[in-house]
Amino acid sequence: MPNRVVDHLVRAVSALGVRHIFGVDGANIEDLYDALFDSEVTGVVAKHEFSAATMADGYARVTGGLGVVAATSGGGAMNLVAGLAESYASRVPVLALVGQPPTALEGRGAFQDSSGRAGAIDAVRLFGSVSRYCARVESADRLRDSVVRAVAAARRGGPAVLLLPKDVQQSGLDAVPPFRIPPRAHRRDVSGLAPVRSALAEARSTGKIVIIAGDQVARDDARDELALLATALDAAVGVTPDAKDTYDNFDPGFCGVAGSMGHPELIADLRSAALCLLIGTRLPVTARAGLDDLLAGLTVASVGVAPPYLPSIHATSTDLSITLGELADEFASPAIPSHAEPEAAALTPLQVPPAYGPGLRYRELVEIIGAALPDGTDVFADAGNTGAAAVHHLRVPRGGRFVVALGMGGMGYAFGAGIGAAFARRGPGHTVVIAGDGSFYMHGMEVHTAVEHRLPITFVVLNNNAHAMCVTREQLYYRDRYSFNRFRPAFLGDGIAAMFPDLPTCTVHTTDELTGALDQCLGTAGPSFLAIDCDPDEIPPFTPFIDTIENSRRTP
Repeated sequence: MPNRVVDHLVRAVSALGVRHIFGVDGANIEDLYDALFDSEVTGVVAKHEFSAATMADGYARVTGGLGVVAATSGGGAMNLVAGLAESYASRVPVLALVGQPPTALEGRGAFQDSSGRAGAIDAVRLFGSVSRYCARVESADRLRDSVVRAVAAARRGGPAVLLLPKDVQQSGLDAVPPFRIPPRAHRRDVSGLAPVRSALAEARSTGKIVIIAGDQVARDDARDELALLATALDAAVGVTPDAKDTYDNFDPGFCGVAGSMGHPELIADLRSAALCLLIGTRLPVTARAGLDDLLAGLTVASVGVAPPYLPSIHATSTDLSITLGELADEFASPAIPSHAEPEAAALTPLQVPPAYGPGLRYRELVEIIGAALPDGTDVFADAGNTGAAAVHHLRVPRGGRFVVALGMGGMGYAFGAGIGAAFARRGPGHTVVIAGDGSFYMHGMEVHTAVEHRLPITFVVLNNNAHAMCVTREQLYYRDRYSFNRFRPAFLGDGIAAMFPDLPTCTVHTTDELTGALDQCLGTAGPSFLAIDCDPDEIPPFTPFIDTIENSRRTP
């Protein structure tokens, strides 16, 4: 059995339960791909390193484990930064293996040198700013310790980066024990939980409790425990925009999304609440827009890996499945037989101005898509007006994941992340990517990767021939005097059909066409592509835009 550094790395990744490494091959990472050929781990070549990083991100989010991305030196390494930044901001565990020129050439004019020597770019400093751990592996005997440290850091939430000079990758490594990482340790914050318990007990005796759940619930696979705690507290449950899959969207206790893409029901529940319990969220601006005044007048308690951005009674939890389970047991009441409750009524949509342009409207198309999705479907939504519409209008299928990248909000994220999720599933269930044409132009050619691997994934692209959120901003904030963000018409469905003749591809202009196209695409075992014509001037369900319009109407 080969025993180079790269062989040991691949065995280490395999021991962690990782079955795919995503990346783009190149001279200073090709030895890793050579090691993959003789292993049980599949190497997946993406079209761009940003997408490879988001594939690892999506893979980690769906599996609850580690995602791994590999890139060569120079431009390949630099292309990882934006993808890793999303994982960093969203605390997603990703391990990046980045090739480097041979050590003997560092600081001596090596092609793509990033050693930091002799005026070269310093990759340790660069990646150190978007990772929980970054180290240059200078010799084979340092590999084992570096891997252990990197994996432990990634498990705490975020990327870890190992910089691997080519000669070190090729080095022989003496026989080492099987790779083992200690189980993830759970920090039990006894002193922090005591005041949280007291606040919950008091609020339950005096009024209503409203829970706002964040994406740590999904990362810690704590959905069942959240549901048990909500039942025990008789609490209404809202979610942050990036955590719609953390609570059953069809449950009568579900009161919608918080923040800039949120629902009036959540605001109404908070107005009558005695306490707001934040679970697994720091409540950033996108999740608390319009709520600051309400929350300032409430007792706010919090449980999660990091404290919120607003004052709260906070208890740290590195594993919400444990902490929420304990709280649910403590507050549980004796079971009382009851009749099955009906499913939740439809949430009240934000009121947007009517649109009169071409194509389908956001609400109708998202509701049609939602009705067509079977349980277990994973949905990845991209940034912009499209993402706002999906966050606000889509009811997430039971048993599926819903991911929208709000850490950095990078356009094109959903294409790679959805592909990573589809690799992770590779069984029952389907993955759906919902993105705009602007995001498609950035990273939509990852469709090729899905076609190459026959992945069960449907790409839904809302085509309004514009960066529509930027168009809206031009209209609302810059007097609509110009537009840099409207495109000449492009026929994406026709173009994709010509590029990939065997790929089921549809373009729709009406709701009737959409229903039939979804049946066709979702019934396909492999990939499919669906383009939907939309209006670039339609205002999305996004509170800052709606407030601006209302204020302008009130201004003489």
